[in-house]
Amino acid sequence: MKIQIKRVYEAPSPKDGKRILVDRLWPRGISKEAGKIDLWLKEISPSNELRKWYGHDPEHWAEFKARYFKELRSNPEGVEKLKASLDQSVITFLYSAKNTEYNNAVALREFLSA
Repeated sequence: MKIQIKRVYEAPSPKDGKRILVDRLWPRGISKEAGKIDLWLKEISPSNELRKWYGHDPEHWAEFKARYFKELRSNPEGVEKLKASLDQSVITFLYSAKNTEYNNAVALREFLSA
């Protein structure tokens, strides 16, 4: 299985496979149909408190990942739901942040590969 990462605002592609939105908030201006979103798993996204603390500041990246991974480990039901949805050869995690390097989709993929 291959997990790709893509901004939800980028055009959907047949190469995306199953498209899973991994943000807590629904992206502005995107409908489920237009975004071709197959699944929204907000329960595995960072908590509102963590999301606000992080603010996509690259200097907080390592600490953000440590806190987010702790949240994920304390949410086995959510993680199992995510793993059960990874049933296709290609999966694309969708996120809405402007930062393409330091976002929860990148961290989530890293968590799953550990």
